[in-house]
This record gives sequence, C-alpha cells and structure tokens, in this order.
Amino acid sequence: MTEPTPRIMLIHALRESQVPAWRAFEAGWPQARIFNLLDDSLSADVAAAGRLTDEMVERFLTLGRYAAGTGADAIQFTCSAFGPAIEAVKRDLSIPVFSPSEAAFEAALEKGSRIGLMVTFPVSLKLLGDEMTAIAAKKGKPLDIHGILVEGAIAALQSGDTAEHDRLALEAAKKLPALDALVLGQFSLAHMAKPIAEATGLPVFTTPDSAVTKLRGLF
Repeated sequence: MTEPTPRIMLIHALRESQVPAWRAFEAGWPQARIFNLLDDSLSADVAAAGRLTDEMVERFLTLGRYAAGTGADAIQFTCSAFGPAIEAVKRDLSIPVFSPSEAAFEAALEKGSRIGLMVTFPVSLKLLGDEMTAIAAKKGKPLDIHGILVEGAIAALQSGDTAEHDRLALEAAKKLPALDALVLGQFSLAHMAKPIAEATGLPVFTTPDSAVTKLRGLF
C-alpha cells in the first residue's frame, strides 16, 4: 500500500527553526509534502514585549487561515513562545494544528514525572512549562518540571556561532539534577540531542522529531 503524501504547512517565527524541521521530516517522514511560512518579526516582537499580545494572536490566526487556504492537510508550528496563539488557531480551524512541543511532552511524560525542559529563547520557558503542565493534567500524570534557560545561546546561534551555542547547551545539560527525561524545547536545539544524551545518560526528546512521529501517525 502506498503511504499517503499529505500537505503539511510549517509555520516558523524563527529562521533557525526551519532547517531542524526540514531535517526531521527528511529523516522521519520523507513522503510528506512540506511547505513553509516564515514571519521572524514575531519572535523579535514577543522578545521586545516580553509577553504575547492580542495583536500577535491575531497575526497567528491570519497565518493559520492562510495555511488552511492553501489546501494544507495539517499545520505544524515550530515556534515555542506562542502557545496561547497556537491554541487559538487550533480552535479556529478544522484541520489538525500542532504546537512545536506537545508531542515531545507526551513522550517525555511516559518516562516519569521529573522532566527537564531546556530552552534558549527566554519567553519560551514559562509558556512551555504551562503547556507541559496542562498536558500532564489532561493525562492525569504527576509532573515536576526542571526548567533550564541557556543564557546567551540563541544570541550566539543568530550571530552564526553555532559552536558557542552548542557548547553553552552542553555545559548547561551537564549541570542537570537527576531527571526521568529531558525535552529540548527549541527546534534549534534538536541537533544537540545525541551529545546531551551521551553526557547525561538521560532520555532526550526533541521537538521536531517527536512532532514528525506524531504527524505521521495521524495520517
């Protein structure tokens, strides 16, 4: 039987999220037809404001409606700092819409209750923590989140210094307490899964790979 080839729209608010998403689909679901929308002014604006505003939510609704209008069978957001806006898009559209992290959170919760959450984008930490808390509550699972913001990593990545980004992430991982699993909360951290797992001995879940697994299972 030929596997379905659905049309998946990826919506990005950071340029750095694009390549990890593409690589995850190439490795995990090459049959999918992926397309891309990028508005990196969203990440700059939420960083400047320090919070998600109603105007930003409307911009997400506009992007979601546009993606649906292109004939997308599903939408995968790759931007971790916009959970409430993504939830608004889910309510607005009839096609499946996924946040960047929900699949990784679900997988990590199967490993236990002490979950590490590593991010490099400051606004993401609280929003992703709230999202994981809501998922755990819905599943009736206990949860103890250990949040890690890797200071300076996103600035290094955006300036082209990937080696410094990776060094900072690995050093932060080595300082983690005993955990049941670790979620790398940014698409741009996904390539660090193997070295972090080797350094810590933890099960490490990445957002793009988990998202592709969940999407493929849906279709």
